[in-house]
Amino acid sequence: MSTLFISDLHLSQERPQITELFLTFLQRHAVNAEALYILGDLFEVWLGDDMILPDYQSSIEQIHTLVEKGTPVYIMYGNRDFLMREQFENLSGAKLIHEPYLIDLYGTNTLLLHGDTLCTDDIEYQKFRMMVRNPQWQDEMLSKPPAERLALAKKFREISKSETAQKENDIMDVNQQTVLQTMRDNSVYNLIHGHTHRPDTHKFMIDNVEATRTVLADWFKEGCYLSVDANGYQTNTIR
Repeated sequence: MSTLFISDLHLSQERPQITELFLTFLQRHAVNAEALYILGDLFEVWLGDDMILPDYQSSIEQIHTLVEKGTPVYIMYGNRDFLMREQFENLSGAKLIHEPYLIDLYGTNTLLLHGDTLCTDDIEYQKFRMMVRNPQWQDEMLSKPPAERLALAKKFREISKSETAQKENDIMDVNQQTVLQTMRDNSVYNLIHGHTHRPDTHKFMIDNVEATRTVLADWFKEGCYLSVDANGYQTNTIR
C-alpha cells in the first residue's frame, strides 16, 4: 500500500471539472491508499463551518465515504481554508492537522507543510498571514454575519490578485535559508509541501547529509498526486 499527498486543489464553483477530478481520485485511487494527506488549499475559500457552499458538499461526502471505507484522511490548513473547524471534521470524517506536521514515512522522518511559511521573501504576505492566523482575528471573523464575511473574502482576494501581479516571481517562491532552518529545527532531511504551485524535487545538503524537498503540483489544469511507498516516490496525473 502507499500513502498519497495532494495540495492546492482550490475547489470552487468556477471550476467544476476539478471537483469531478477530485471525486474520481477519491473513488479510484485514494480508496486503495494507506492514508491521504491534503496539504492545504483544498477549497478556494472557507468562511466558516456554518457557511459550507453547496458546491463543496459532494467533495465532503466523498471524503467521508473514503474514511468509512478505511482510508484515513488528514487535511492541513492552507492560506485559503484555515477557518475549517470541528463541524467540518464531523461532516468529512477527516482529521485537521496543523503545520509543521511530522510523520514516519516508511522509516523516514518527514516534515509536512502547506509551504507558505517558507516564502519569507514575501514580507507583505507574511504580515497578512500573521494577522489572519491570529486566533483572536479568526474568532472575530467567524462572529461576523455571512454577508460581511463574503464581502471581506472578496476584498482580500482582490487585494491579493493586485499585489501578486506586481511582485517579482522569485519573491513568491521559498527562501532556501528558511527551508534549511525549518528542516534543522524539526530534525528532518525530508520535506513535502505545496503552496508555490512549482512542482519539483529539490536535492541539497544539510550539515553534510543529503536532504530532499518535494513540492506538490496544483490542480488548476489537471489532477496530480504524489504516491509514496517503501520503494520510493511516484508522481501521478489524473485527466
